[in-house]
Amino acid sequence: MHLAPRTVRRAVAAATLALLATAVGCAPQPEAKSSATTPGSAAASCAKGKQATKTSGKLTIATDEPAYEPWFKDDKPANGKGFESAVAYAVAEQLGYGKDKVVWQSVPFNKAFAPGVKTFDFDINQVSISAERKKAVDFSSGYYDVRQAVIALKGGKAAKAKSIADLRGLKLGAQVGTTSLDYITDVVKPKQDPAVYAKNDQAKSALKNGQVDAVVTDLPTAFYITSAEVTNAKIVGQFENQGGTPEQFGLVLDKGSALTPCVSGAVDALRKDGTLARLDQQWLSDAVGAPVLK
Repeated sequence: MHLAPRTVRRAVAAATLALLATAVGCAPQPEAKSSATTPGSAAASCAKGKQATKTSGKLTIATDEPAYEPWFKDDKPANGKGFESAVAYAVAEQLGYGKDKVVWQSVPFNKAFAPGVKTFDFDINQVSISAERKKAVDFSSGYYDVRQAVIALKGGKAAKAKSIADLRGLKLGAQVGTTSLDYITDVVKPKQDPAVYAKNDQAKSALKNGQVDAVVTDLPTAFYITSAEVTNAKIVGQFENQGGTPEQFGLVLDKGSALTPCVSGAVDALRKDGTLARLDQQWLSDAVGAPVLK
C-alpha cells in the first residue's frame, strides 16, 4: 500500500528492472544501493548509535495516520506489532538504537516522498520504490516485494471477474498517489475514470456503499480488509508484477541523506540473516494464494 500516470509507470518498470533483476517470488529481495553520496567513510558515518540523525542519540521514524493492519497493529506504530512496525524496530536495532531511542511521528503518505527537507530519519509506509520518486527522496534497499489486488463485494458483478478485461467496464477505486491507482489506470485501463480517495478508509466505505464496483490495494492489506473489515467482500485476484520484476517497498529518507547507506545496509543485513522472511511469515503469511488476473 503508490504513484502517477503512464510515463511514470514506464520509468518505474525501467528502474525496478535495473535495480531488481535478481528478485524472484514474493519474499523480500535486494534492491540496488542508493546513489546518495556520503561525506567521509561509510564505516565511520554508520557507527552504531552515532549516525547523523535528526535528534542526536535518537532515531525518528515516520508513518501515516491511521496506521493500517497488517502493517501495524491497533493503530499504534510504537508497539512493535505488525510487519512494518517490527521491521522499523529491527532496522533501528541494526543501526544501534534500542526501542527506547526510537521516536515516532505522523506524516501523511503523499508528503513522505514529496520534495523538501524531511522531519524524520526514515519513513516506513508501504511506499513503492520508483525512479520518479527518487528525484525527490532517497530509498533504502527494498524490504518487501508486493503485488496489487482487487477487492469486490461477494455477489457483485466485479466478484465474477476472471481477467483484466473483465474489469474494464467496472467502476474501480483506489487511494490517491498509490501504485494501486497506477495499476487501475495503466494496467486495467477502465472505460470510466477511477474513483480516487485520500485514504484507504474512504475507498473501503465507497465499496461498502456500492459507490464503486471494486477497489485495488496491496495484497496483504486486501487480505486484512476482507477478513476483518469488509467481511462480505472477497479478493477477486492479484495482478502480475509489471516489467517482470517485483514492485518493492523501501524506507524513505531525505534526498542525499548520509543515513541512506546505513539504512540500506541494515535492511540488507536483516534480509541476509532471515529476519525479513521471518517477519513476513509472522505478520503477512496470509498474503498468498489469490488467483492471478491476466
